[in-house]
Amino acid sequence: MSDPHIVIDERRIGADELPYVIAELSANHNGKLETALKIIDEAKQAGADAVKLQTYRPDTITLDCDSEDFQIHGGPWDGRTLYELYEEAHMPWEWHKPLFDHARKLGVTIFSSPFDTTAVDLLEDLGAPAYKIASFEAVDLPLIEYVASTGKPMIISTGMADAEEIQEAIDAARGAGCEQLAILHCVSGYPAPAEDYNLRTIPDMIDRFGLVTGLSDHTLDNTTAITSVALGASVIEKHFTLDRNGGGPDDSFSLEPPELAALCRDSKTAWQALGKVDYGRKSSEQGNVKFRRSLYFVKDLKAGDVITEDAVRSVRPGFGVEPKHINDILGRKVVRDIRRRTAVRKVDIS
Repeated sequence: MSDPHIVIDERRIGADELPYVIAELSANHNGKLETALKIIDEAKQAGADAVKLQTYRPDTITLDCDSEDFQIHGGPWDGRTLYELYEEAHMPWEWHKPLFDHARKLGVTIFSSPFDTTAVDLLEDLGAPAYKIASFEAVDLPLIEYVASTGKPMIISTGMADAEEIQEAIDAARGAGCEQLAILHCVSGYPAPAEDYNLRTIPDMIDRFGLVTGLSDHTLDNTTAITSVALGASVIEKHFTLDRNGGGPDDSFSLEPPELAALCRDSKTAWQALGKVDYGRKSSEQGNVKFRRSLYFVKDLKAGDVITEDAVRSVRPGFGVEPKHINDILGRKVVRDIRRRTAVRKVDIS
């Protein structure tokens, strides 16, 4: 069976391809279209494969209510209501077209996470090449089914979802017509400590669900993301900002441009280093073969002399007989005069 893969904007994504790096713009526009445009510029410059938006309005994602149910306690958004947070953080819908146009002009893929059916309709009008289901929406099976009905590739984050819920989301997507599906291992903490990630879950997800699998990473550096590549992650998603100290709701746990560039570079290096099972001599080793150990004579011998232990040693370089043959050589005679510091050769031994 071949490895699973999906294709977004003509880019093949799977275990046999370089990691697909998504720069999550999220709320890091901080209310300025110019900032959002600049983030796309910097993501392209850093080498990201895609920029991802979030498409909602406060009234499509929550209710304007200040009761206890809608209060946020703890974390970077402590003391606010959900409606207040999303009113500040949302991407105005009239920005979507200029952002899509700008990304396409630069040649970087752009798509979004829709949070209701009207968002999907907007993104369809813009020709979105794929969709991302956020972790908190992974249990919204009707939304997943509506997205699946577009026929576009879909990526589902699995933060907070157990194995049964992940399977339900997959079944909903498949049942509604999604043929290209990927899932992301995720911890929905903002930020999330590396020790919560349990990256050994990734190969289990690959075996269990048989899908393209990646990582949505909310840690504060790139170590977790790079490690995930070694465990089979084909997609890496990270929040991205121009300035971690910008004061926006997501800035504090986002990468800055140099860090995103490092992620794009190092994740690809990690993937290339995985390679394949290969015990053969590598091209970079060929010139160093001569520095391996071999047997050399360390005393002068006359033709007919017996080779004794004090006559040969295992030393560098490697132009003589391999050291593993020493027991076959000891006790035999040389067939010509031998000068010390010359390599032991089979043709010189009886």
